[in-house]
Amino acid sequence: MLLWFITYILIPINTILFVQGSNWFTTNFSVIGNRIGREEEFVLWGLMVGIYFFWSLRQIALRMPVAPGFTWLIPLAMTLLAFAVTTPYLPEKLPLKSRLHIVFAFLSAFCLFLCLWRFIWILYQYNREKYRLFLIGLSGIALFSLLLFLAAGIISSALEIFFTITSVLMVRRLYLSLV
Repeated sequence: MLLWFITYILIPINTILFVQGSNWFTTNFSVIGNRIGREEEFVLWGLMVGIYFFWSLRQIALRMPVAPGFTWLIPLAMTLLAFAVTTPYLPEKLPLKSRLHIVFAFLSAFCLFLCLWRFIWILYQYNREKYRLFLIGLSGIALFSLLLFLAAGIISSALEIFFTITSVLMVRRLYLSLV
């Protein structure tokens, strides 16, 4: 019940509330999270999402029919996320740290996506019918994320909201398929 609440209520609501009052296509989590008074909220959001993915992906890896490999991407993604939410994004004042912040945030999401893709691909090899929709769903997440990026021209809040919530839901469904 707790995991259900975190997956379907806590993370989606906090993700959307975090960007409340901002334009989803002209700003992003980094800009919002580095405003005065929002830094702690940004770190808290990052911890909540990071812990969720870390725990859930580890549980999925433990339940897979074969060792999935790439499990080192799980702690790497979460470490990069921690670096991203704790490295300031203030391009005018701290340009180097701001570039590092962007690299950390992008690589964190990329590592998470690669890990998830690897897990789904392995499961698909074992049961094509059962995991075909997972493969299609993950491809849809990637394609729609790309479209959101192209539409805004930046990694926008809309893209971050979409990627976060759909990835959380995908991980939960994948976990449930293995228990």
